[in-house]
Amino acid sequence: MIHVSTPDSDTVRTAVQLDPDLAMAVLGAADTNLRTLEELLDADLHVRGGTMTVSGHPEAVDTASRVVSDLLRQARKGVEITPASVRRSVEILAGSGPLTAEEVLGTDVLSRRGGMIRPKTLGQKRYVDAIDEHTISFGLGPAGTGKTYLAMAKAVAALRAKEVSRIILTRPAVEAGERLGYLPGTLHEKIDPYLRPLFDSLHDMMDPETIPKLMAAGVIEVAPLAYMRGRTLNDSFIVLDEAQNTTPEQMKMFLTRLGFGSKIVVTGDITQIDLPGGQRSGLKVVREILSGVEGIHFSELTSKDVVRHALVGRIVDAYAKHEARLERSHGETRSHRNTEQHRNREQRRR
Repeated sequence: MIHVSTPDSDTVRTAVQLDPDLAMAVLGAADTNLRTLEELLDADLHVRGGTMTVSGHPEAVDTASRVVSDLLRQARKGVEITPASVRRSVEILAGSGPLTAEEVLGTDVLSRRGGMIRPKTLGQKRYVDAIDEHTISFGLGPAGTGKTYLAMAKAVAALRAKEVSRIILTRPAVEAGERLGYLPGTLHEKIDPYLRPLFDSLHDMMDPETIPKLMAAGVIEVAPLAYMRGRTLNDSFIVLDEAQNTTPEQMKMFLTRLGFGSKIVVTGDITQIDLPGGQRSGLKVVREILSGVEGIHFSELTSKDVVRHALVGRIVDAYAKHEARLERSHGETRSHRNTEQHRNREQRRR
């Protein structure tokens, strides 16, 4: 980079050299990434030949230069640069954390057909690191944050590296508005559509032709949570999905299946509990019980970690605000009711 001061003391100009082999990847087709950078950054960006000139106030120029340099490093590692990843890079570098965007978005989790699975947000990076560092990890967050997909990618990676001898994927048999017993067909036909999302993720990560063979050999097992009872699971990578729909008893049963050489990842969204009759979620209870226990980690993913359509994150935030308003309203109603009851008791005493 070449720093040049302009006659205006409040303005500087920096030249960033773009590697010809990486320039197209960083700038994007028809300069889509460049336009996103211009939208997000306070500095002026101009590209001519193999040089990007960044000008503006010193702090803005420094931030823009770091973002562009980081994007170049990501492209060098083979990370696909898109307008969405440009936004995430700017957000990460704008934060006060020690990690760069390249360290977050360039972390390899699993090589798959057509590319590499990597974290796409800082929260996801912390989540996959927690899975590596702890025997039991909980991934809590709304839909679209990648909590189950990344857990399964880590499971497949562990199997490939021979760190475990099998993968076990499971879900509690509770679904919104339906009970499996009322669905038509045999037990297999009832369960198959319910567990289909887990199969779909597997097919995205592995050669589809090998999956039936691995399942027949017991190397991969996809089954309802009830099938875990009475077992001890050694040398296994076990993923419990939709854990918000476990009862406290089911959660205790599942966690105590842990055997030697095994790792457990539990995922769920406590805002989407489908348990009947107002039962308390085992995912809520387990945090109260196990928080702070050595070897166990709880990762919180938020709307900032949603990697689906940008509108999904806004929907998640809107629902969270609505629920907070309802809780405040209910709290005020209870407080008013208690005040009225106290006043009535006082009047009766008189």
